[in-house]
Amino acid sequence: MSFCERIRSGKFVVTTEMGPPKGVDVKELLEDADLIKGKVDAVNITDLQSSILKLGSLAVCYLLKQKGIEPIMQMTCRDRNRLALQSDLLSAAVLGIENVLVLTGDYPTAGDHPEAKPVFDLGSIELLDVIKGLQAGKDMKGNPLKGAPKFCVGAVVNPGADPLEPEIIKMEKKIEAGAVFFQTQAVYDIELFKRFLDASKHLKATILAGIVLLKSAGMARYMNDNIAGVFVPEHLIKEMEGASVKSAKSVEIAARLIKELKPLCQGVHIMPIGWDKKVPQVLEAAGL
Repeated sequence: MSFCERIRSGKFVVTTEMGPPKGVDVKELLEDADLIKGKVDAVNITDLQSSILKLGSLAVCYLLKQKGIEPIMQMTCRDRNRLALQSDLLSAAVLGIENVLVLTGDYPTAGDHPEAKPVFDLGSIELLDVIKGLQAGKDMKGNPLKGAPKFCVGAVVNPGADPLEPEIIKMEKKIEAGAVFFQTQAVYDIELFKRFLDASKHLKATILAGIVLLKSAGMARYMNDNIAGVFVPEHLIKEMEGASVKSAKSVEIAARLIKELKPLCQGVHIMPIGWDKKVPQVLEAAGL
């Protein structure tokens, strides 16, 4: 069963993500991919995450596809104009990549090439509309395509946004533009997530709760102070502070969160932030 078929069936979905290397040596990435093969439904490949130069998402998605792992190609609006975005989508379809996650993208000043000129020719909702048009056989200007792509299209949402109403309005617009699944920002506060689910219960879309592996109490506090909509409760911070083996405690917390979230939503999206080898441990501990 493909990732999209699993979403449509209503079954619980598990995805994770991997960051391409900064260079062309993909040996470790492919070894890490083998560790989760058959254990998750799909794997996101990030698109120059945090505006840092990396190997491209499209190339890595193709490599995973060749290994029998279903990829989700992340596509940001930051670096390409509307011509390049459409061309890369057509290229992805030809290479057998069936899943796309649309994001706006971090500003270049956040990355390792701060002098880079941002493009942002389209926003994420506009790009979703473009994908809908491509699937209908037309480019953005209404010109006919010789063969139309077919994608399972996703977007992102921040369930901890305050105020929450603008985030729900954006979700509605993204669904109207063709998004069928949403991967969320990191969830640590279950009650906060329930508030989001209640506010979005009228929407027809699969929601995958984001699970970010905590590496330290310092990381938790940094996210609380600097990442909008992310709240790590103090009891989790204290657990990380008191842990003798931080990675083991991180896996334990992630698995516990997944167990609490499983009855509430349609899936989880695990973001290991460099701890790719820990994902199988999280899955096993969570009973997935």
